[in-house]
Amino acid sequence: MLKGVTVGMGVIAATTALGQPAPALEPSQLDYKVETVVKNVEVPWSIAWTAPSRMLFTERPGRVRQVVDGVLAPEPLYVVPNIRARGGEIGLMGLCVHPDYAKNKSVYLSFGYQETKEDGTKVSDIRVQRFTDTGSTLEPGPVILNILPAGGNHAGCRIAFGPDGKLYITTGEAFQRKFAKDMTSLGGKILRVNDDGSVPADNPFAGEEHKAKGVRGEIWSFGHRNPQGIDWQPGTGLLFETEHGPSGESGFGGDEFNWVEKGKNYGWPDIHHDQKGEGMESPLIVWDPAIAPASGAFYNADAFPGFKGDYFVGMLGGLGSDPKPGLVRIVLEGTRVVKQERLLTNVGRVRCVAVGPDGMIYVSTSNKDGRGRSPHAEDDRILRLVPATK
Repeated sequence: MLKGVTVGMGVIAATTALGQPAPALEPSQLDYKVETVVKNVEVPWSIAWTAPSRMLFTERPGRVRQVVDGVLAPEPLYVVPNIRARGGEIGLMGLCVHPDYAKNKSVYLSFGYQETKEDGTKVSDIRVQRFTDTGSTLEPGPVILNILPAGGNHAGCRIAFGPDGKLYITTGEAFQRKFAKDMTSLGGKILRVNDDGSVPADNPFAGEEHKAKGVRGEIWSFGHRNPQGIDWQPGTGLLFETEHGPSGESGFGGDEFNWVEKGKNYGWPDIHHDQKGEGMESPLIVWDPAIAPASGAFYNADAFPGFKGDYFVGMLGGLGSDPKPGLVRIVLEGTRVVKQERLLTNVGRVRCVAVGPDGMIYVSTSNKDGRGRSPHAEDDRILRLVPATK
């Protein structure tokens, strides 16, 4: 056994930062309506807005789409060339808008890339690239980061600007455990870079002493397996994250909800579930059986006053039918979990959750990704939760 690691026994539903049992994941009694915003698209992975009347989203096969005044444009805004999107979980993934979009019109994408050169050599990686949004297309700008490993599974790759104006990037370890704690690798990490891809001077491993050892200065936290949901708590600015646990590798379940701090080790592959290890962080929640958390967002709007400060998790569902996919609502007091409940369990796999400028909660389904239930006749869809009285 690894030195300093203690292993719990049995199945654990949830823990808290104080080590006490967290509230069980219960069905929601909330009253809301569900409206269809977009239908008949393919694995919409990320959603963002450039204006209250204009929504962008990515489709995993490589298309960026736009919805203007509630109407889906028939042609893609942009199609990523040389996309690696066959099989597995890779493809066109993350999408985010620069904090100064009104001035610079910058939009960022993360995607799997593959190319065979004229000499027969193959290039394959995950790229984060900056684009200029003209309104009618995305003009390609610089690739600000090339990420390896780039496996077909556990590819990450959520991207989002934090309240500090820095770009955060989640990366998977491509089913190769060693990369999560290998500080010379970008796999199995949360990264933090400037908007041009350069390393901020206040990153935890940005110093020359780390660089001399080959440590990547982009690393913000490490020991992650496949993180895909990040957002910052309103009021505190604390970063919270969801990631896929070791289902099928080290038992079943073990999906995590974490409070992520600068420079810390979140344990994979040395600890998981309710295990503890010296110098390693344990989750605020461990979901067992697995819920497959694919995204996460705090609610900080006014349409649902009772949701203020709550964290919503889009879940793809367990390996079987329990638990059903949908949404999880987590109620926090600081970093303490006080309640969690599931809702929207009748639409299939939920890939993305996002809060719109109108204060409504938007989710995308992922029923055409070759997993889970048979697609609904209008799948894949982007849906919107609105108050029942609206």
